[in-house]
Amino acid sequence: MSHFSQIKTQIRNRQYLEQALTELGIAWTPGPAPVRGYRGQTETADLVIAQTNGFDLGFSWYGEAYELVADLQYWQQPWSVDRFLSRVTQTYALQAILHTGSTQGFQVTAQERTTEGAVRLVLERWGG
Repeated sequence: MSHFSQIKTQIRNRQYLEQALTELGIAWTPGPAPVRGYRGQTETADLVIAQTNGFDLGFSWYGEAYELVADLQYWQQPWSVDRFLSRVTQTYALQAILHTGSTQGFQVTAQERTTEGAVRLVLERWGG
């Protein structure tokens, strides 16, 4: 019996996901590669995050979006699963906004993180 859990996300762009993980200081390796779980079980993932306890987590593409794949019994991240996904999703969204804004001629004029953890972002575009 598999101990792996698949948690759905709204993450659809691999490049922004990779950038988000890197910005958060989360070391990852590209796949496809195995995510190691209970009793040597594995699941294949597109991005793998190794943990020091020998069990991994990863992100796998499931047709419309990525899902977090992990044996949650062996979760070893500095945040809870919910907080981890929240941080990754927030940073992913920021990457998407910055990239889309840049391609449309916008420049970042202000970016700050509030005490509550929200990101305030101001983009401007000068007409010419």
